[in-house]
Amino acid sequence: MHSSGLWKPVLGGLLLALAIYIGGFKFDQHLRTRRGPWRVTFTTEPAGAPAIVVDQPTLNIADLKIVFTGETTTNASGTVVFDVPQKPVPFGRVKFEDLTYLPGTVTFDFFGHEIELIPRTLYINRKPREWKSGETITLSAADKPVGLPEPRPKTRY
Repeated sequence: MHSSGLWKPVLGGLLLALAIYIGGFKFDQHLRTRRGPWRVTFTTEPAGAPAIVVDQPTLNIADLKIVFTGETTTNASGTVVFDVPQKPVPFGRVKFEDLTYLPGTVTFDFFGHEIELIPRTLYINRKPREWKSGETITLSAADKPVGLPEPRPKTRY
């Protein structure tokens, strides 16, 4: 049996498979990041109420402000870009984030209000609301839901 001519087709096949893998990986990375992340600015109103300002340029969402009247915070202001998971936020907490394909989904708990950023719809206390750039939404203690059920933690067997 003569195998001296076998290495060329095997090497060619391996190189072709490597090129397809690298090309597919680069294309998937492009699809994951092409729309860019959510930019959320954590700030305080002149009256002292905490607020967030949401921006997502690719989706034409700019300066959507949500003000939490009747609440206070002592943390500093700042902007958080949600391009990778588990970034700390100045106030409130991140309940859920799926940043696989940006901008993804980010769900916050701010003083008992659930705010969910999804590309197609803004959810406030689990009620859909149309994205409107430049809008100011004011939430008070009366707007808090009675009790939003928390998802049960997954148990591993």
